Amino acid sequence: MIVHAVKWLAALAALSLAGVAHAQDYPKRPISMIVPFAAGGTSDVIARVVAEEMAKSLGQSIVIENVAGAGGSTALTRAARADADGYTIAIGNAGTSAAAYTINPKLSFTPESFAPIAVVAKTFGIVALRKDFPARNLQEFIAYAKKNPGKVNLGHAGIGSSNFLICKSFENAAGIEVTLVGYRGAAPALTDAIGGQIDGVCDSAASVSQAISDRLVRGLVVGSTVRLATLSELPTSSEAGLPDFEAQGWNGLFAPKGTPPAVIAKLNAAARAAVESDGVKKRFHDLSTVAPDANELAPEVLGQLVTRDVAKYKKLLEEKK
Repeated sequence: MIVHAVKWLAALAALSLAGVAHAQDYPKRPISMIVPFAAGGTSDVIARVVAEEMAKSLGQSIVIENVAGAGGSTALTRAARADADGYTIAIGNAGTSAAAYTINPKLSFTPESFAPIAVVAKTFGIVALRKDFPARNLQEFIAYAKKNPGKVNLGHAGIGSSNFLICKSFENAAGIEVTLVGYRGAAPALTDAIGGQIDGVCDSAASVSQAISDRLVRGLVVGSTVRLATLSELPTSSEAGLPDFEAQGWNGLFAPKGTPPAVIAKLNAAARAAVESDGVKKRFHDLSTVAPDANELAPEVLGQLVTRDVAKYKKLLEEKK
């Protein structure tokens, strides 16, 4: 028994030393960052901004891989099954990394399948309409939707996406019934709203604000407690008369479970340096997105957000069944 114990401890020590050696050399080649949606949406834009800056700290490029499908679950299944060596990471949000477990209880992964790295952005949800929609403000829209239950259609980035949750939160707060149309990402949904194929979109300010500024779609409301600097004319939910509509979200980076702590620490340090850089802060400002505060950047904070939002969206989604 003693011999076996000694052998086991020796093997454990060898694995530990190997992990430390790996972390010291890490990264020796490019890193893949999986984005769970098509190019052009909120998660994609934020991923590219953060990845470019993180690469400077890590000394290796970070290659973005857009893996759309199943509201982000296709991508996170792939990320969960990847080697836990730090060379595959993923960006997630409250939809893909929390609400998904209620939407699809048979997922092949769980929150414990991932090691949190860091929160990298705080986002704000907006409802925007095609520019010729007959309602001119939120109250007119709610009245129109109540007179025409199920006839108004709003696009989102797929069931399980954060944009889907913006739609569900809005529908619930307003007490209306609308038809939700899922796409493979925020960009194709917005394209159809601009073209008039759908009545509007639920989207993050990061991907829809420019279209609102260019008057390609008409902003209806932002689910925030304060107005956005880049869209100062867009009313908050309280100002528009719908205080229960809250749509402040987040994006975070994850690695497969079992990724060495020292590697997570290196990725976290690179993420911290990225979101604290002037370049990322300026880009986030232009995208109506906010960088996390310094006390929100530890990996455990992201883990706590996931736990909180799993419970939060379980309640919201089960109430609507």
